[in-house]
Amino acid sequence: MITTKAVLINVRGRVQGVGFRYYTEKKANELNIKGFVENKGDGSVYIEAEGDVAELEHFVTWVRQGPPWARVQEITVTEMPAVYYTKFCIR
Repeated sequence: MITTKAVLINVRGRVQGVGFRYYTEKKANELNIKGFVENKGDGSVYIEAEGDVAELEHFVTWVRQGPPWARVQEITVTEMPAVYYTKFCIR
């Protein structure tokens, strides 16, 4: 049985201008994670992600590191009710 879990993720550090959203979308699609990623005005990146519990945990672990040029300094993960997105996209 597949259990869907959903989280909000806020990522701070050098995470804009380094391909973070593109690589996040790529990783989400590899792991069958649905939701979106967007840059925020304060320089952070905001992600809503949902999927199978194990795949979502793997995704969150990847976000903690980010792509090669990013420097993740802080990440907060908050559980949320599932929205049942149909894809993962960049906003």
